[in-house]
Amino acid sequence: MKRQFFQKLTTMKKSIITSILAVLVAFGTTGLAQDYPDEYLGLPGDNLNLYAVLKLFQESETLEGFERSLNDENSKINNLDLNGDNYVDYLTVNDYVDGDVHTIVLRAVLNKEEYQDVAVFTVQKFPEGSVQIQLVGDEALYGKNYIIEPYYEETPNPGYVGKNTTVNVTVVRTTPYQVAAWPVIRFIYMPRYVVWRSSWYWGYYPQYWRPWRSYYWHYYYGYHYNWYHYYYRHYRYWHHYRYPGYNNFYYTKVRVYSPKVIININEGNYKTTYSRPDRRRDGEALYTKLYPSQSRRTAEDNVLARQMNEERRLASETTRRPTGTSTDNARRPEQAKSTETTRRATNATTTRTVTRPEQAKSSETTRRSTDATTTRTVTRPQQATKSETTRRSTQSVSNRASSRSEPAKRTQSSRSSRSSETKASKSTTRSSSRKATTSSGRSTSRKEKSDDNKSTRRR
Repeated sequence: MKRQFFQKLTTMKKSIITSILAVLVAFGTTGLAQDYPDEYLGLPGDNLNLYAVLKLFQESETLEGFERSLNDENSKINNLDLNGDNYVDYLTVNDYVDGDVHTIVLRAVLNKEEYQDVAVFTVQKFPEGSVQIQLVGDEALYGKNYIIEPYYEETPNPGYVGKNTTVNVTVVRTTPYQVAAWPVIRFIYMPRYVVWRSSWYWGYYPQYWRPWRSYYWHYYYGYHYNWYHYYYRHYRYWHHYRYPGYNNFYYTKVRVYSPKVIININEGNYKTTYSRPDRRRDGEALYTKLYPSQSRRTAEDNVLARQMNEERRLASETTRRPTGTSTDNARRPEQAKSTETTRRATNATTTRTVTRPEQAKSSETTRRSTDATTTRTVTRPQQATKSETTRRSTQSVSNRASSRSEPAKRTQSSRSSRSSETKASKSTTRSSSRKATTSSGRSTSRKEKSDDNKSTRRR
């Protein structure tokens, strides 16, 4: 009897322990899932909030000013570290024009040779003056079909969100004519607009830029968490490209990607940014400190986030990759592909060489300033044929240097040369006069002989 009792008791203990473990595993799984909200992508694009980028673009007056604000640490928008040096990458802004369409590319500088497109604005103007704009995240960093745009008047206010969930959300709608009135849109469609191409590249950045250490994603997301109350009421996800030439023009001719970024994504090298979920509270506290009177995120915002995430997931599964082959390298395409007039950074911005602690080797190079005051021509051995017309012999240069150091000898030599020239001219004059006298005497004697012969014949 006792043995049976103990066997039953042991069996009950095992079942209870198994149940407790199952509950703990369930709670642990739920806790892990809660650490990744609806905005989470699991891709490097998590560290560049495109909703914040579109808001900044709408508030900018020029593309140069937009690039400067985008790379400002105080804006808390750029947190990308694609080259893995623990510092935020500099993002350049480059405009590629296709008729009345501006494709404005945000491109990360990875090293001396490699670049990676992060996102692209497509700004299309129609004959009646209206403008449509979209911001497309690069598929390597955001996945396929990550497209956001303003709420246009053409679609009704969404009343149904998710499954069996109805929510009333007040969104701020706009028209294509209102988009055309954005300051930066008016700027790029001015008749005197010069196409903007960022002149900065690896190791050579504007003076105002200071690289800072990238934040953990949860801290970055915690700061932007309450901003989504604004984002989701002004911008939305869209399921297709409005610009018809997106594939043929941008994707096949302009887009630049880095194979190293693809490798790092596949190997999970960017996952360390998600290793500090405890920092999310610090990000939210920073937002509260900077914007104490700003609106907070609500339950309706969470519903909108789930809806957009679901739509994006379905569109990614049903839409194929855009046709065509993208650029096979990550080098500077604007130097070879574009024949347009390009605008450089203004001379008011001075050049500064930035040295990062982990990459001291990059400091060996120095930037050529756009407003350099001196110009020096360097002749390389491979270009000897091109420089033959302008190169002077080293012997003449050395003679010139020696003549500068001995001005007395140069004066004496010049005087002797002048005297020799005078003597030579005098001797030349004498010889010419002698020749003239001889020739005139000969001609006179010949005339006298001819006269004697005539007189003899007459006789």
